[in-house]
Amino acid sequence: MSDIKQQLAELARGTDEVLPEDGLEAKLKKGRPLIVKTGFDPTAPDLHIGHTVLINKMRQFQEFGHEVVFLIGDFTGMIGDPSGKNATRPPLSADEIKQNAETYESQIFKILDADKTRIEFNSNWMGSMDAAGLVRLASHHTVARMLERDDFKKRYEGGQPISIHEFLYPIVQGYDSVALKADVELGGTDQKFNLLVGRQLQQDFDQEPQLVMTTPLLEGLDGVQKMSKSLGNYVGITDAPGEMFGKLMSISDELMWRYFELLSFRSLDDVAGLHKRVDDGMNPRDAKFELALEIVTRFHDANAAEAAKQVFISRFREGEMPEDMLELTLEAQDGELGIAHLLKGAGLVSSTSEAFRMIKQGAVRIDGERVEDRSLTIDAGSTNVYQVGRRRFARVSLS
Repeated sequence: MSDIKQQLAELARGTDEVLPEDGLEAKLKKGRPLIVKTGFDPTAPDLHIGHTVLINKMRQFQEFGHEVVFLIGDFTGMIGDPSGKNATRPPLSADEIKQNAETYESQIFKILDADKTRIEFNSNWMGSMDAAGLVRLASHHTVARMLERDDFKKRYEGGQPISIHEFLYPIVQGYDSVALKADVELGGTDQKFNLLVGRQLQQDFDQEPQLVMTTPLLEGLDGVQKMSKSLGNYVGITDAPGEMFGKLMSISDELMWRYFELLSFRSLDDVAGLHKRVDDGMNPRDAKFELALEIVTRFHDANAAEAAKQVFISRFREGEMPEDMLELTLEAQDGELGIAHLLKGAGLVSSTSEAFRMIKQGAVRIDGERVEDRSLTIDAGSTNVYQVGRRRFARVSLS
């Protein structure tokens, strides 16, 4: 196993919190492979690169010789994670969970070493627990502690309903750590409460409590809201190479460094050197090329990444896309905005009538794809490059 100092530097990279603060060094000094757990509820069939912030951290632990457990929450998925929600989240059916879980397994191995990754399903221990066992498990936590959670507290004080089964979610997630005898649990910042429940339950079951490491929630392409498929501001792992490359090139220069920190496998020194080159006059677009090439290569291959880059460059050379593009934010109405109103609001057309006419002529594109549907609506939270004709461009974010 690698030097503890080196592990501390790399494993702390991109983390939000490590609890307790000195816990990572203490765990590493045990001189044995740690059991590192990360749980994912299969709530959608495809992962996006925001999910890979955690998976990248798992990969780091794996490269240092630790045992990585990718836990698929097929049991907790049927409860529905209430974290960060202002309403009860509808649970998934067993069939939906099974189908989504199957796609997860193939996607994570684009990052993790399949031969060194342990996949578990929490239905393996929760599915066999009887009602009496679940009642005993629930006795380890109080309603008062549950209401310390910010989302539960706000819903309770706002008179919004909280279903009893939602209280079970943190307890079941915490028990997963007991079942796996986890040394470390990774999760997003929105999972902090649940991860700490795992520490408490391990103590109750006479186990050494796990180290909790939280990672930031990656901002989406708009640079404001967290990456989410429902908001349309995401880069999907299964996106085509050209689409993935174009989306990554659409992020702001400032957001690019955040993506380097949380998504790149380059060393911290390497990223710092690249940042200095940009500060010294290098075109930020060239640095963004390196980021996009790395990410597309990871999920496709080097040839596909280079081809996507050349297509992107050719569009600039042919005058299809300006290097300095107007960027603006428009306000959506009821969570969406019609394409004609968006084009008018962005100043790309003088009227909605002109917008409809240009669509009919095939002169309107979104991220390079021709728009044919006059009734198309764009969801709030999305960020895209809109083009009308050959010369009118704008990068528009909907809030």
